Amino acid sequence: MSRHHNVYVVELSRDVLLEHKFRKNNPDYVSGKPCVYVGMTGLDPDVRFDKHKAGIQANAYVQKYGLRLLPDLYEGFNPMRYEDAVDKEIEIGIDLRSAGFGVWQA
Repeated sequence: MSRHHNVYVVELSRDVLLEHKFRKNNPDYVSGKPCVYVGMTGLDPDVRFDKHKAGIQANAYVQKYGLRLLPDLYEGFNPMRYEDAVDKEIEIGIDLRSAGFGVWQA
């Protein structure tokens, strides 16, 4: 089984907190902690981030509020099998949310 899937984490501008849906999905957000988008892709995370910003298969929050990738939070896991990437994306989101981050996942 090929290992070419990657998880990635994008730092979002704190302005994303102005979005009701984002706030509603992060009731335990700790003020001052980062807001992030956690995703997975078959592409290089840099390429995927550029596509989000260009509006290609983009998450609206990443397109509007995405600042930069946070490789320290995901690089050690990549690349991996598709099934592992699906699980790892969920796990990273849970871990960051429990640390007080504002988290969005597709």
